[in-house]
Amino acid sequence: MTGTTQSYHFMSIVNQDNRISRKEKKYALASFIGTAIEWYDFYIYSTASALIFASLFFSKSTDPSVALLSSFAAYGVGFFARPLGGFIAGHVGDKIGRKKVLVYSLLVMGVSTFITGLIPGFDSIGIYAIIFLVIIRLLQGLASGAEWGGAALLAVEHTRPQRRGFIGSFTQIGSATGMLLASAAFLIVKSSMTEESFMIWGWRIPFFLSILLVVIGLIIRLKTSESEEFLALKESGEIKKYPLIELLKNHKKSVFITIGLRLAQPAMYAILTTFILSYLKLKGQDTSIVLTSIIIASAAAVITTPVWALLSDKIGRRIPAFFALVSIGFFVWPFFYFLDNGNLFYLPLVMAIFLAAFDAAIYSIGAAWFAEQFPVEVRYSGVSVGYQVGTLLSGGLTPFIAMALLTYNNGSPYLVALYISALCLISLVAVYHARDPISKKNYAQLEKSYQ
Repeated sequence: MTGTTQSYHFMSIVNQDNRISRKEKKYALASFIGTAIEWYDFYIYSTASALIFASLFFSKSTDPSVALLSSFAAYGVGFFARPLGGFIAGHVGDKIGRKKVLVYSLLVMGVSTFITGLIPGFDSIGIYAIIFLVIIRLLQGLASGAEWGGAALLAVEHTRPQRRGFIGSFTQIGSATGMLLASAAFLIVKSSMTEESFMIWGWRIPFFLSILLVVIGLIIRLKTSESEEFLALKESGEIKKYPLIELLKNHKKSVFITIGLRLAQPAMYAILTTFILSYLKLKGQDTSIVLTSIIIASAAAVITTPVWALLSDKIGRRIPAFFALVSIGFFVWPFFYFLDNGNLFYLPLVMAIFLAAFDAAIYSIGAAWFAEQFPVEVRYSGVSVGYQVGTLLSGGLTPFIAMALLTYNNGSPYLVALYISALCLISLVAVYHARDPISKKNYAQLEKSYQ
């Protein structure tokens, strides 16, 4: 594979026109809308696991903490399936292309989410309710594992290198928008009926609405095409027969780096958007303020995410990531102090700072930065495996680990804060070793590795 087809010279990147082309806008929008719809589906399950499923599916336990642990264990099953979805989608996507994988992942996610709204409670069908719930969550995990890597490459590979941070950030904005839509759907439904009606049938409405969104997403994705970069690889006959084996054999360092980059951010995000609901519920607080806070904070993150990504195109990916991890590792401690002792009227502002300033600084650059760690012939595999394994080890396990640490420490949250800080330290090591193509020295190394 020649350097011409695989990478671009650093100085040519600096000198290229910075205007966004119509093609870049098209794929940024396609990536954004598809990701928003798919993550709406994934996040409404997360919200329901904290608000509904503990009492609906695991109510046989008389201890609320044990019921929540069981609910979060089922929630975590989806994250265990995500690496498998990433492995499969990466392998197929590197062999036949990104488009088909993205279409099927959206279909599987949409159908699974709709069926979740049909599952009767434990009191109606007993253990089968839990079995159905876990199976559906596994399917959601497989679909989301296939989704992110393909959506990221849909945006990044149709974009000139000097704009990849900004255009790639629309994949990340889609995720934040999905969370915003999911939280808004639950808040609207919850506030429009009695608590009893919401617990019996109202919670199912957001799940049923997903089928309409999936139709919109499919229409958009069917109109996309493969990137010139991938088509050039295909025409050259250099598609790898076993991309996943090639990845694990020759690009292990990059895989470990991407896993490390994913450890801290998803864990803190899970604390802010899932665990906090149960934490305040156990303390007898009104969880509606949390849903309102998530909506406001997610809206703020939608605004700041492209700003952080655009900045990373100018100064590199490493500086925003360093800022984010140091901030999260430090401020998670006063965050829990605030939850225990502060006025929750200010929770929307506090969460907006975390999501729009700290979280967005590192999450915004993920699509471009992960793609920049791998050559095109194994890029879908590398991005998917690194992202999904890292997410499993952090975001997927965090609500369960956090609840276990809270129970072990007699309700004190500071072991949870220590856990988050430790993950930030590990991610900082990965940031130090990751390629940053905005650096001339590191870009030269990246270019050489692609040749």
